Amino acid sequence: MSRSDERPPPPEALAGVFQIWSVERDGETVRYVGDPLVPPDSVVDELRTAFGQRGYDLRLERRSTAETPRTEATRVPTTGGQAYVLVAEPATDTRSIPWLNVVLLLATVASTLYVGATQWYYIPVADEPLRLFEAWPFVVAMLGVLGIHELGHYAAARYHGVDVTLPYFIPFPSLLGTMGAVINIRGRIPSRRALFDIGVAGPLAGLVATTVVTVVGLTLDPITVPQAVLESDAGYTIDFHDPLLLQGLDALVAAAGLRTTVGPGESLHPIVFAGWAGMFFTFLNLLPVGQLDGGHIVRAIVGQRQETVAAAVPGGLFALAGFLYLTRDPPPIGFGVWALWVFWGLLSLGFAYAGPARPTVDDPLDWRRTALGVGTFVLGLACFTPVPFEIAAAA
Repeated sequence: MSRSDERPPPPEALAGVFQIWSVERDGETVRYVGDPLVPPDSVVDELRTAFGQRGYDLRLERRSTAETPRTEATRVPTTGGQAYVLVAEPATDTRSIPWLNVVLLLATVASTLYVGATQWYYIPVADEPLRLFEAWPFVVAMLGVLGIHELGHYAAARYHGVDVTLPYFIPFPSLLGTMGAVINIRGRIPSRRALFDIGVAGPLAGLVATTVVTVVGLTLDPITVPQAVLESDAGYTIDFHDPLLLQGLDALVAAAGLRTTVGPGESLHPIVFAGWAGMFFTFLNLLPVGQLDGGHIVRAIVGQRQETVAAAVPGGLFALAGFLYLTRDPPPIGFGVWALWVFWGLLSLGFAYAGPARPTVDDPLDWRRTALGVGTFVLGLACFTPVPFEIAAAA
C-alpha cells in the first residue's frame, strides 16, 4: 500500500489518551486540537505505535486558542489561553538514500585516512600511496567515536518521535582529519524529558565508545617513529596533555598488566589519540550553552533559567584564556593554547545569543533524569584539561 493511501487512526483511537475538541486537515497533515488525558509528555509515547503503523510521525504542540479556527462544532479549551495540538504528518521516507550524508562520510573517511597515515603512522604516502590504508584503525576509532555520539542523539530523537537527520560528517585534512559530525533536528521537541534524553544520549554513547577505544589503544604495540622525524629540525613539538579520565583508564590498564611499554623512538598507538579526541569533543559538547548537548541538558533540568547559566560560560572561557596567557610561556611558533579558549568563548557567546531549544510542553524533569544529568556533567569535567595541548620547543 502506498503512503498516499494510508490514513491516520480515527479520533476514537485516541480515546483515553487525548480528548479531541476539533480536527483540522491540511493535505496529508492532520491536527487534533484538545486536551491530554495523560501527562502531556506521555501522549506521543502512548500513540506513537498506532500512528507509526500507518506511516505517520507524531508530535505534540501548544498554541494560543486565538490561533484556532472556530466553528459551531468547535469546542476549544480556554484555560490559560493555550490549546494542545497533536500533529500527525506523513513519516519521512527513510528508504531513499541520503546522498549528502554518504558523500560527506566518504570525504571524511578519505581525509581522516590521509591525516592518520601521514601524521600518526608516519607513512610516506607520496612514495608509497597504497600504504595509506594502513591507517584504517585510526579511521575506525576516530569516526566510530564521533558517529556513535551522533547516533545516540539520533536514536533518542526517533524514540521520542522527533524528526531528525542522519549524521553529517565534516572532513578536515589537518590533525584529526575531521571537525566532527552533526545531526539536524527538524521536528519540534515535545517535552523536557525528550529534550533531556536527546541531549544526554550523545555524550553518554560517545563516552562508552571513547572508553573502549582508549583501553584498546593502550594495549596495542606502540608505533616506531622514523629516524627522519626524530632528527627533524622543525624546532618545535606538539605535546598533548591527558584529562583525568584518560589518566584513570591508563592507570587501570597498567594495574591489569595490559599497558604497552613505550620505548625510546616510539609513540603510543594512534587510536589512543582518537580516544583523547573523543574526550575533548565530549567536554566541548557539554558546555551548558545554547543548543550544545550541555545546553539541552541544563535547559531540561532548570527550565528557562538555563539562559542565566549560559550567560556565564563565555566569561568563564575568556577568564581561562586570560589566565593561561599571563601564566604560560609563549610558544616558539603560532599562538598559545589561550587562543583555543578565546575561540570557544566567542563561539559560546554566539550559542548563548541564539538561545536554547524550547520544548513544546515545559513540565519539570523527574529526579532520576536530573541525577543522570549531574552525573553526565561530572564525566564531562573528567574529560577536561585547561591545557589540552601546547607547542613546545624541540629538545
